[in-house]
Amino acid sequence: MSGAIAILAFHQGYQPIGDNILLSAIVAGIPLYLLFVMLAVLRQPAWLSALAAMLSAAILAALVWGMPLGLDVSATTEGMANGLWPISWIVLNAVLFHNLTIASGDFDVIRRSLTRLTGDRRVQALLVAFCFGALLEGIAGFGAPVAISAAILASLGFEPISAAVLALLANTAPVAFGSIGIPVVTLGLLTAPIIGHSAQPCSRRASSSRSSSSWSRTSSAPS
Repeated sequence: MSGAIAILAFHQGYQPIGDNILLSAIVAGIPLYLLFVMLAVLRQPAWLSALAAMLSAAILAALVWGMPLGLDVSATTEGMANGLWPISWIVLNAVLFHNLTIASGDFDVIRRSLTRLTGDRRVQALLVAFCFGALLEGIAGFGAPVAISAAILASLGFEPISAAVLALLANTAPVAFGSIGIPVVTLGLLTAPIIGHSAQPCSRRASSSRSSSSWSRTSSAPS
């Protein structure tokens, strides 16, 4: 019983290394450094890089931050499950429907429709990268808006690098509300107990968005 109480009462320290916030932040970034090096320098597969970064984060949590082993394993497995189920499921469906629109020719219809609206490159960038990208961010998220928006911009005549940069810049605004608010709801649930606020209002908004979206799909379905 005392061990369980100790685990539940664990609080993260923000300066575990020499009571120095800068050194602690540098050490906390080791999983990110490892991920970037394995992806960009060593050219390792994404799943292997992510697995190595996850294991390094779990080791740092136990050795540097002093997280109990049971809580460390629980947090790691919960993060894996949370990443595999809602995130991977949303991305899988987004890629599936994107491939369906390409195979059926509907994607070309969308691209031609966006092209006919205006010939001004600036307006095209706003419509495709910001407006259409924000729509895709709310529907799918997790990189799909940038990839699809950049591909459309490139097909409209934009340079590939410029198209990618524009898509990334435009995605900075809606990215927090991607996939019907998963990032902001998750962040709110994690930080609300720390700052003393409730994450329920944001969760209710996201839930109402999901409910209204489901209702609109049901009501629009042919009887």
